[in-house]
Amino acid sequence: MKNDILRSLKEDSNIDVFFTTMIDLYAIHSDFPGLAESESLRQNPVQRVEFIEQRFMEDIGDSRFLPYIQLHEYEAYLFADPTCFEYFDPRRTKEIEALKAITNQYETPELINDGQHTAPSKRIIAQFPDYEKAKPAFGPQLAERIGLEVIRSRCPHFNTWLSRLESLN
Repeated sequence: MKNDILRSLKEDSNIDVFFTTMIDLYAIHSDFPGLAESESLRQNPVQRVEFIEQRFMEDIGDSRFLPYIQLHEYEAYLFADPTCFEYFDPRRTKEIEALKAITNQYETPELINDGQHTAPSKRIIAQFPDYEKAKPAFGPQLAERIGLEVIRSRCPHFNTWLSRLESLN
């Protein structure tokens, strides 16, 4: 990824052109910049991911690079409004209520645990097993049903990144 980013930065050296990423912290490669150092911040996930983003930016070494790392996984956004899962089957109220109960345990969906069995995608799959095979298709459709404004209002780290991009004009 680093080589691709550096190549892109080199190919377009205009000062008003910016580059960013959108990658999940969950299962990120062990030699990722700042990852090992960030272990001491594990109890504060937002501070930890911001630290890793800063190290990533320093590693790339170009002020036009604005990294974004999702706190755990993309599927956390879907917990911004679990009723979006009515798309699968509106009669699955029990499963949707289970996802709502998970959401209510956290200040923001971005903080939903990143464990092997408790990651956002695993929690969704536990309620909607068909989601596993269709993640690339259904994930974006469900996010679209929720809407960007709702996701932004519930996911402050994501909102900060988008606000930063919007401010570039």
